[in-house]
Amino acid sequence: MRHHRLLPNGALLKQAQIIKKADDWYINLRLQDNSGKVSVGTSPMQTTIVSQTLSTTLQQRRKRLAELIETPVILWSGEPISRNFPDNTFPFRASSHFLYFAGLPLANAAIKLEAGKLELFMDDAPPEASLWQGEMPKRAEIAATIGADKAYPLSELASKITNAATIAVQDSKTYQQQCQLLQRNIPFPQQAKESEADLIRAIISLRLCHDKESLNELKKAANVAIEAHKAGMRATLTAKTEAEVRGIMEGVIIAHNMTTAYNSIVTVHGEVLHNEQYHHVLQPGDLLLADVGAETPLGWASDITRTWAVSGKFSSSQRDIYNLVLAAHDACIASMRPGVEYRDIHLLAAKIIAEGLVDLGILTGNPADLVEMDAHALFFPHGIGHILGLDVHDMEDLGDLAGYESGRTRSDRFGLGYLRLNRPLRPGMLVTIEPGFYQVPAILNNPSFRDKYREVVNWEKLAQFADVRGIRIEDDVLITETGTEILTANLPTSIADIETLVNSERNSSLI
Repeated sequence: MRHHRLLPNGALLKQAQIIKKADDWYINLRLQDNSGKVSVGTSPMQTTIVSQTLSTTLQQRRKRLAELIETPVILWSGEPISRNFPDNTFPFRASSHFLYFAGLPLANAAIKLEAGKLELFMDDAPPEASLWQGEMPKRAEIAATIGADKAYPLSELASKITNAATIAVQDSKTYQQQCQLLQRNIPFPQQAKESEADLIRAIISLRLCHDKESLNELKKAANVAIEAHKAGMRATLTAKTEAEVRGIMEGVIIAHNMTTAYNSIVTVHGEVLHNEQYHHVLQPGDLLLADVGAETPLGWASDITRTWAVSGKFSSSQRDIYNLVLAAHDACIASMRPGVEYRDIHLLAAKIIAEGLVDLGILTGNPADLVEMDAHALFFPHGIGHILGLDVHDMEDLGDLAGYESGRTRSDRFGLGYLRLNRPLRPGMLVTIEPGFYQVPAILNNPSFRDKYREVVNWEKLAQFADVRGIRIEDDVLITETGTEILTANLPTSIADIETLVNSERNSSLI
């Protein structure tokens, strides 16, 4: 149903556009005001902005794909996965490859891309669905929003897939449908050959560097995550557990009609790199590590980590290690520009951390030699970062095909083997920079490591830093034509500024 009327604010309600059904976005409502922006959502009070240029951008993306591959392409969106019974599903997340070309997170849909054209395949909702989800948009309305050239019911897809290439979708039910319709096993990316391999290479080349539309979305995600981190810092002095801080941070993201881009890490046990336990009590003397990012309704992600003192003031040992990590962080970003190898950025972080640990008396020896023997990886065991886009680890469903330049493979060196990106930097790439220091018991108590590094680690000196379990500082950095733009620069990294934020609620109560 379409309505045309003026709203009190002067906006014109033009046509059905997007409605949120559970966690799926559907077309329902379009508001256009004098700013030229289009708002979509369940009502004027709860909307998300879809740029008027989205359809044009999607057309440009599929034309660029057609320049790289002549084979017809079918991309599936996937479907919601049940938690414990059919009607209770996990929040739906469309395939990122589908999202890149279709623009909207449509469940149970597919698109055909050929010669710069897009055909949409999806079914209209049955009439009885309106009882539970309200009136649904029609396929034709959705097709108009994304600039599809044609739109068909899903049943017609089977007659239009001859010689098509695709990429395997993560949910098993959709994957089975892909194999049945194409009448062959769909190889997973690392085993892809011929047309599928060509498709993967083409999509990687497009998604590695962001266009204006995607950068606008990525900046929205970054700005909301910045506010979430600030709220978490301000809440820490009155919070009793990690879960309370997590709730405050994720509440900010939800209040901006976004979701978290990944499972949040909010922990006093920063030595557990992907800690998803939130029950620990916050104690004076603890450091709280928060790795929390936002995802826009259209699927674009941010990824930020900050570490702060629960008490609002770093101890001297915590300050020493934090400033060392920050020095590596700042030096890496200062060295980034087009043509620089990301691997060299990682090794720069390793060198600075090794130098700092020598200065602190934790390591002994020549820093360059220590990096060569991977002694720094005892405390910095992961890579310096990764690419960022529709996925927080962008295109990692393609394995190392996206992260590694053709012909390059993972190192077998301790620490360096976890490097997720090994390519020269290019304008339009968005990457994270996230050096850290961790005291991981499984590493530091490993007998082979204790033996290998017995001459270069001062274990007695290290014991003086027992109140530093884990520190990480992470920002989202866009490579420009001349250098970098830090999308998350409005979130402080200096100890003085972080302590001010953490203590701001206490100080305001004294005024």
